[in-house]
Amino acid sequence: MKAIMVMFDSLNRHMLPPYGGDWTHAPNFARLAACATTFEHCYAGSMPCMPARREIHTGRYNFLHRSWGPLEPFDDSMPELLKQNGVYTHLVSDHPHYWEDGGATYHGRYNTWEFFRGQEGDPWKGRVADPEMPEDLKRMRHTIYRQDWVNRAYMDTEAKHPQTLTFDAGLEFVRTNAAQDRWFVQIETFDPHEPFFTHKQYKDLYPHDYDGPHFDWPDYKRVTETPQQVDHARYEYAALLSMCDHSLGRVLDTMDELGLWEDTLLIVCTDHGLLLGEKGWWGKSVQPWYNELVHLPLFVWDPRADAAGERREALVQTIDLAPTLLEYFGLDRPADMRGIPLNSGTTRQAGLFGIHGGHVNVTDGRYVYMRAPASAANAPLHEHTLMPTHMRGRFSPAELADIELAEPFSFTKGVRTIRVPGRTFVNAHHFGTLLFDLEADPEQRAPILDDAAELRMAGLLVELMRANDAPAGQYERLGLPATGPVTHEHLLVRAQLDRAEQSAHPLPRPEDYPEGRLSLRTPVKALITDPVAVEILRRHVPGIVDSELLQMLGATPLIDVAAMAGGLLPPPRLRAIAEELAEL
Repeated sequence: MKAIMVMFDSLNRHMLPPYGGDWTHAPNFARLAACATTFEHCYAGSMPCMPARREIHTGRYNFLHRSWGPLEPFDDSMPELLKQNGVYTHLVSDHPHYWEDGGATYHGRYNTWEFFRGQEGDPWKGRVADPEMPEDLKRMRHTIYRQDWVNRAYMDTEAKHPQTLTFDAGLEFVRTNAAQDRWFVQIETFDPHEPFFTHKQYKDLYPHDYDGPHFDWPDYKRVTETPQQVDHARYEYAALLSMCDHSLGRVLDTMDELGLWEDTLLIVCTDHGLLLGEKGWWGKSVQPWYNELVHLPLFVWDPRADAAGERREALVQTIDLAPTLLEYFGLDRPADMRGIPLNSGTTRQAGLFGIHGGHVNVTDGRYVYMRAPASAANAPLHEHTLMPTHMRGRFSPAELADIELAEPFSFTKGVRTIRVPGRTFVNAHHFGTLLFDLEADPEQRAPILDDAAELRMAGLLVELMRANDAPAGQYERLGLPATGPVTHEHLLVRAQLDRAEQSAHPLPRPEDYPEGRLSLRTPVKALITDPVAVEILRRHVPGIVDSELLQMLGATPLIDVAAMAGGLLPPPRLRAIAEELAEL
């Protein structure tokens, strides 16, 4: 018994031929669908990258209790459980977040691992002089933007691309160990995550006229670019997707060559999708978690079942991958796991998904219910962790100043976590509570008002929150009962309808605001060097001068931060800031 998991990052389901994508060049995904089971209703759970990977290890949701971070001391890790029970586990990846503070405990759970450098501004090659950088539409030009242009010079051929090196190493492991039994290899590439860096032979698959600035790395924000620029970025993504398809084909070829279909489980999956102009947005994390982001592709070949070419309608989630692999190797899943083995025949009625501090969402496959915070305070919100790190940094002493010990949760094995105030860059209250009927509106263009449907979906949401031992503060934050039934008094779609409508309005243009020595066009890092301007920011946008946010936003003009941040900087607040800055 052997298992291979091929994992991509930000792989868009709706752009793949097996799911109706009719303009991308991805023949190996079509080939995969013909020889595996294609899941029609696979949903993400916790977003984005490392929260999703914690779910792959633990088989339980991450986002209700904490944000991005490492595995916790009390977590059951699927690769580690396999390793402890005689299954050799190996990870090959070019995903840089594994080697940052916020992901540092994942790769050590495998017997062995390999890492390939260079993706998305990975701090890899050292160069003091600035690299040559073209005119670019990207506005968030923080440290990793510069580093990415340093790295690209060392990836000038497909053979040197970290995706290629990752699949080279993964297939080397497969060939070396094909005659052995009881092993699991995870071949994981960061692609097609942005930046959409690939090579000419893939770009040539998508000929189009474009003479604008370089644009293969959209910021996470509202679309402000021209239609031609939007189309160009989509073609750049498609080119990288086609490179991923080529790498997938190499895996399928190897399975054919070595006869692995008879005794090898194959899982092909992703963590989430990416908005490429749909609904007027780029990226993820700053807008509601629409289906383009959470309705995922999933393909599985289980050699114990004759299911080639099948399509399954069951509602499945990322948390199901860990129990699937444990069951395949004959291991019992820990009681803390909430996922269900994909071949168990057991179906779930509904599934949760979301990001810490954002909407808490639930779907039953037909309806999607996005529950926003009940008030603009988005409180109480707490981090519950024993590993206080963010993506690229540790919690600051100021964040830990009011540290408390929480009572144990059902999955912490009797251990108390620390509890500290949480924070979010985007307040989901800005978007309001939304309800979609996917049967009538599969593209989620028009949220509906339906009290009966909302009541049922809110009941499912609360039921799943309780089953996953959500912190008490989450119920209060969302205006839902921690005990007892959900009633009509708890419904929010109608009450927050104005917020949903206002959030769809475009931001005014920069020239519509007053300007002076400092203005909304001034980068944030320049504003904070002025002793008066920094106090204006502290008063109107608490938290924006925190170190981690500055690392991300420092070079970005405040008007572009508003395009990224949704309700953090609504037009009235922007105008107040602009007027105060203009007086300096």
